[in-house]
Amino acid sequence: MTAHNLLLEAFAELGDVRWWWQLAAIGACLLIAWLIAHTLGKHFPRKEAVGEKSIALRRVLFPLFVLILLLIGKSVFARWLPVALINLVIPLALALLLIRGASEILRYAFTPSGLINLVEKTVTWIVLIGLALHLSGVHHEVLNALDELGINIGKQRISLLLVLEGVASMIVSVVIALWISRLIESRVMHADTFDINSRIVLSKVTRALLILVGVLIALPLAGIDITFLSFFGGALGVGLGFGLQKIASNYISGFIILLDRSVRIGDIIAVDNKFGEITQINNRYTVLKGLDGTEALIPNETLITSIVVNHSFTTRQVRVNLPLQISYDSPLEQAMGILCEVAAANPRVLRDPGPEAFLREFSDNGLMLELVIWISDPEEGQISLRSALNLEIWRRFQAAGIEIPYPRRDVRVLTADGPAVSGAQAR
Repeated sequence: MTAHNLLLEAFAELGDVRWWWQLAAIGACLLIAWLIAHTLGKHFPRKEAVGEKSIALRRVLFPLFVLILLLIGKSVFARWLPVALINLVIPLALALLLIRGASEILRYAFTPSGLINLVEKTVTWIVLIGLALHLSGVHHEVLNALDELGINIGKQRISLLLVLEGVASMIVSVVIALWISRLIESRVMHADTFDINSRIVLSKVTRALLILVGVLIALPLAGIDITFLSFFGGALGVGLGFGLQKIASNYISGFIILLDRSVRIGDIIAVDNKFGEITQINNRYTVLKGLDGTEALIPNETLITSIVVNHSFTTRQVRVNLPLQISYDSPLEQAMGILCEVAAANPRVLRDPGPEAFLREFSDNGLMLELVIWISDPEEGQISLRSALNLEIWRRFQAAGIEIPYPRRDVRVLTADGPAVSGAQAR
């Protein structure tokens, strides 16, 4: 039965009691589907949040149950009554399910953006156009016309219809693979039994395998012989050996970093004159957020081939040295005690190991002291800490009469007849 016959038969019996029975059955299916979706929706949040993604189950449940109930109603009514009106409504329910399902899968599989909104609208229009062609009865003619537009390549004929089917199956397979990988990733990333690096590796490998499986499934569905992949694999190998060598190196280095756990997300490192916290480890690069808020994209190969100073590899405790000088006339023990007291009063300074003050050397202008403290939050930087400590030390030294010296020179003016007649000090 063609779609054209569906339209004619659906409205040919308008006013007949059998037509009203079908309409009543359709209304009952809509009501029951709404009740089921509403009841099940109470057991789910309106949006099942996973990380920053969400999928609205309630929007998909209603058209799904409408379609199921219509198919059941069709099989029951077909024994006694015509089901032309039900046959007309089934494609409408299927179209609504496809539009809502595709919209939610796209929103979940990809980061929301203007491009994703454009893709959603495109999918909606494609489904509506397909529905209109089906209901108007011209879809067979359109498909035949697309199939006639083609060329022969060897023993295989490639038509426009085959290309469109291939592209559609490829896109659908990859999107579904990404959607499934995000579902798996959301579970893996919340599994506390694995460390963060193992979870990232498992998520990336799962996504790559699912995309590969999706492509291998889509190609035969489109009528494309996958034996050409052997040739493509050889060409890809040559490309990796030349133009894509750096990209491949960074990609492999990313997996090595994740597997050997030399650096992890949250570590404080210094590499290539960059210092900061690792916020992301991606396939090609690692994001290093500096203390000034800037983010440096470090190629993964650099982290493998360069010397990396990891300030939090085994512990996040970092030593901070604060040198200063007092005059020879100042009380040394009191000054060292003030240094330890000021450091101990700062909330960022650790109590174990606690602050210590040392007499480092005797210099020309005074006694060189050094305050040694330990902190556990190197990602917060040291400028504000040093400023706060220096300011409080200055206040305490002023109150105690402890002098911080500066370079001085004694100048004596000698006369021809005797000793100096005047003296002066110069900085």
